Amino acid sequence: MVRAKYQDVLDLGEKLNIQDGKVEEDNGKLKVWGTASTQYEKDLLWDKIKEVGGENPSDIMADIKVADESVYARHTVSSGETLGKIAKHYYGDASKYQQIYQANTDKLKNPDLIYPDQELIIPNL
Repeated sequence: MVRAKYQDVLDLGEKLNIQDGKVEEDNGKLKVWGTASTQYEKDLLWDKIKEVGGENPSDIMADIKVADESVYARHTVSSGETLGKIAKHYYGDASKYQQIYQANTDKLKNPDLIYPDQELIIPNL
Protein backbone atom coordinates (compact mmCIF):
# COMPACT_ATOMS: atom_id res chain seq x y z
CA MET A 1 0.00 0.00 0.00
CA VAL A 2 2.65 2.56 1.03
CA ARG A 3 4.87 1.37 -1.82
CA ALA A 4 2.14 2.26 -4.30
CA LYS A 5 1.79 5.70 -2.69
CA TYR A 6 5.48 6.42 -3.32
CA GLN A 7 5.69 4.76 -6.74
CA ASP A 8 6.49 8.13 -8.36
CA VAL A 9 9.52 8.43 -6.06
CA LEU A 10 10.69 4.94 -6.99
CA ASP A 11 10.18 5.69 -10.69
CA LEU A 12 12.23 8.88 -10.35
CA GLY A 13 14.98 6.91 -8.62
CA GLU A 14 15.08 4.55 -11.59
CA LYS A 15 15.08 7.43 -14.07
CA LEU A 16 17.98 9.07 -12.19
CA ASN A 17 19.81 5.73 -12.17
CA ILE A 18 20.22 5.69 -8.38
CA GLN A 19 22.96 3.20 -7.53
CA ASP A 20 22.75 0.47 -4.88
CA GLY A 21 19.01 1.05 -4.62
CA LYS A 22 17.07 -0.97 -2.09
CA VAL A 23 13.40 -0.75 -1.13
CA GLU A 24 11.63 -2.49 1.76
CA GLU A 25 8.16 -2.18 3.20
CA ASP A 26 7.91 -2.81 6.92
CA ASN A 27 4.92 -2.17 9.23
CA GLY A 28 3.32 0.35 6.90
CA LYS A 29 6.58 2.24 6.41
CA LEU A 30 8.62 2.35 3.20
CA LYS A 31 12.39 2.20 3.62
CA VAL A 32 14.58 3.23 0.69
CA TRP A 33 18.34 3.41 0.29
CA GLY A 34 20.59 4.37 -2.57
CA THR A 35 23.29 6.64 -3.92
CA ALA A 36 22.54 9.59 -6.16
CA SER A 37 25.21 10.87 -8.56
CA THR A 38 25.00 14.45 -7.28
CA GLN A 39 23.36 16.54 -4.57
CA TYR A 40 20.94 17.93 -7.17
CA GLU A 41 19.59 14.43 -7.87
CA LYS A 42 19.26 13.76 -4.13
CA ASP A 43 17.33 17.04 -3.81
CA LEU A 44 15.03 15.98 -6.67
CA LEU A 45 14.22 12.75 -4.83
CA TRP A 46 13.50 14.57 -1.56
CA ASP A 47 11.32 17.09 -3.36
CA LYS A 48 9.32 14.20 -4.86
CA ILE A 49 9.04 12.50 -1.44
CA LYS A 50 7.66 15.74 0.05
CA GLU A 51 5.32 16.23 -2.91
CA VAL A 52 3.81 12.79 -2.28
CA GLY A 53 4.00 12.51 1.50
CA GLY A 54 3.93 16.10 2.74
CA GLU A 55 6.63 18.21 4.35
CA ASN A 56 7.44 15.68 7.11
CA PRO A 57 6.21 12.27 5.94
CA SER A 58 6.14 9.62 8.64
CA ASP A 59 5.50 6.64 6.37
CA ILE A 60 8.84 6.71 4.53
CA MET A 61 12.47 6.51 5.64
CA ALA A 62 15.00 7.43 2.98
CA ASP A 63 18.78 7.17 3.26
CA ILE A 64 20.13 8.71 0.05
CA LYS A 65 23.86 9.19 -0.23
CA VAL A 66 25.71 11.28 -2.85
CA ALA A 67 28.49 9.79 -4.98
CA ASP A 68 30.10 13.10 -6.07
CA GLU A 69 29.89 15.78 -3.39
CA SER A 70 32.43 18.03 -5.16
CA VAL A 71 29.70 19.46 -7.43
CA TYR A 72 26.00 20.24 -7.08
CA ALA A 73 25.28 18.87 -10.56
CA ARG A 74 26.71 18.32 -14.02
CA HIS A 75 24.75 19.88 -16.86
CA THR A 76 24.90 19.30 -20.61
CA VAL A 77 24.02 22.51 -22.43
CA SER A 78 21.01 22.39 -24.76
CA SER A 79 20.37 24.70 -27.68
CA GLY A 80 19.00 28.08 -26.60
CA GLU A 81 20.22 27.89 -23.01
CA THR A 82 22.11 30.65 -21.24
CA LEU A 83 24.06 30.53 -17.99
CA GLY A 84 21.24 32.61 -16.47
CA LYS A 85 18.61 30.03 -17.46
CA ILE A 86 20.80 27.23 -16.14
CA ALA A 87 21.35 29.09 -12.84
CA LYS A 88 17.59 29.68 -12.53
CA HIS A 89 16.96 25.95 -13.07
CA TYR A 90 19.42 24.72 -10.43
CA TYR A 91 19.42 27.56 -7.90
CA GLY A 92 16.12 29.34 -8.55
CA ASP A 93 18.11 32.54 -9.18
CA ALA A 94 19.38 33.56 -12.62
CA SER A 95 21.85 36.04 -11.12
CA LYS A 96 23.92 33.13 -9.78
CA TYR A 97 25.16 32.48 -13.34
CA GLN A 98 28.53 33.97 -12.31
CA GLN A 99 29.16 31.05 -9.93
CA ILE A 100 28.59 28.61 -12.80
CA TYR A 101 30.86 30.64 -15.05
CA GLN A 102 33.63 30.77 -12.40
CA ALA A 103 33.44 26.99 -11.93
CA ASN A 104 33.90 26.46 -15.68
CA THR A 105 36.56 28.98 -16.70
CA ASP A 106 38.63 26.09 -18.03
CA LYS A 107 35.92 25.62 -20.72
CA LEU A 108 34.33 29.06 -20.93
CA LYS A 109 36.14 32.26 -21.85
CA ASN A 110 32.98 34.42 -21.86
CA PRO A 111 29.79 33.87 -19.81
CA ASP A 112 27.72 34.85 -22.85
CA LEU A 113 29.21 32.15 -25.08
CA ILE A 114 28.11 28.61 -24.28
CA TYR A 115 27.42 25.90 -26.82
CA PRO A 116 25.16 22.86 -27.04
CA ASP A 117 26.68 19.63 -25.72
CA GLN A 118 29.18 21.38 -23.43
CA GLU A 119 29.20 19.72 -20.02
CA LEU A 120 29.25 22.30 -17.26
CA ILE A 121 29.89 21.88 -13.57
CA ILE A 122 27.15 23.36 -11.40
CA PRO A 123 29.02 24.18 -8.18
CA ASN A 124 27.82 23.79 -4.63
CA LEU A 125 26.90 27.20 -3.23
